Amino acid sequence: MTDVKELLLSRIRDVADYPEPGVMFKDITPLLADPAAFTALTDAFAEIAVRTRATKIVGLEARGFILGAPVAVRAGIGFIPVRKAGKLPGATLAQAYDLEYGSAEIEIHAEDLTADDRVLIVDDVLATGGTAEASIQLIHRAGAQVAGVAVLMELGFLQGRPRLEPALAAAPLEALLTV
Repeated sequence: MTDVKELLLSRIRDVADYPEPGVMFKDITPLLADPAAFTALTDAFAEIAVRTRATKIVGLEARGFILGAPVAVRAGIGFIPVRKAGKLPGATLAQAYDLEYGSAEIEIHAEDLTADDRVLIVDDVLATGGTAEASIQLIHRAGAQVAGVAVLMELGFLQGRPRLEPALAAAPLEALLTV
């Protein structure tokens, strides 16, 4: 796994002062452009899906879509998008959550999940944990179980893990890289 971590880390570009001054943005587009790195990432997440006995992958808008869909295909399970409010047609469940400067809302099609589903949440970055926490609440409200959360990078200094642990109960939170 050390070789995989080194490969992934080598394909993540730091972009200073984006989206605002003082922020060091972690750009994963070079990783996505490299088929070996993207395959290694997909395989690592698919292994987590199998190990946690997930029956569905939930990908968080928008990079979670890019990462989660191929994981679902590789693991042989379904994929469900969690979208920003107003982006899904038909009946949805919505969950509001707080951001640093305001609030936001995400939605899911509740009929895509059943009480028999074990859901692995996939995203690129765990920062403060607000979006992931809201997605856990949505999955529970839809009647499904959370198998865990898998992220490419955890920004440890933003303390997202302590925020998520109560909502996850005993389900794992796995970060391939911690920065």
